[in-house]
Amino acid sequence: MTNAPGADDPIGALALLDEPNRRRLYDLIAGRHEPFGRDEAAAALGISRELAAFHLDRLLTAGLLEAEYRRLGGRTGPGAGRPAKLYRRSSREIAISLPARRYDVAARVMASALEALHGSAGVKAVTAVARQRGVAVGSAARGRAATRPDGPNRLTALVGVLKDAGFEPELDPSGAVCLRNCPYDALATEHRDLTCEMNLAWTEGVVEGLGSPATARLDPEAGRCCVVVS
Repeated sequence: MTNAPGADDPIGALALLDEPNRRRLYDLIAGRHEPFGRDEAAAALGISRELAAFHLDRLLTAGLLEAEYRRLGGRTGPGAGRPAKLYRRSSREIAISLPARRYDVAARVMASALEALHGSAGVKAVTAVARQRGVAVGSAARGRAATRPDGPNRLTALVGVLKDAGFEPELDPSGAVCLRNCPYDALATEHRDLTCEMNLAWTEGVVEGLGSPATARLDPEAGRCCVVVS
């Protein structure tokens, strides 16, 4: 048996997801807010706990998952049992381009240049273009939906556009659409205001293009994109 690829082997890490059960486990955990235990994972996939643990630990070694240990059920002290090993999606970003491409470097240079412009000129330029792009994407989605007799409603179409763009949209109990992922997280870390305003403008454009009555707004919260649609 070959060893699992380490966190310094991005090609090997992604190759692990070619195994069906491993891919299902990763998708299952990636879609959860709370960490997932081995017993839960095994039950969800209908496989043995031992097999689930094997696949989870390979994903962990490759840097695709992170682990924490916690006692379940609220019991503490002697007799509470050993802490359970729980898994969540790793915050590590894996990108492979052959031949090598470094669009992230170009994005950082451009963002720095825009921020250096006088006053808010840079932000205005970015948001104007982002909104135009969003309107085009939303209009195209609206057109596709109109050609289908069973086409999705505007909320469903909006969620579909946001999903395709990598934002991992999710409806919360209030009916608002929260975005669990920022596709530009590395850029936002260094250029947060510029990136958040760009995301907001693009989403506003999508909403406009779809003809949706929804409203996009900034509502930053740890662990998700800064934009919420309601």
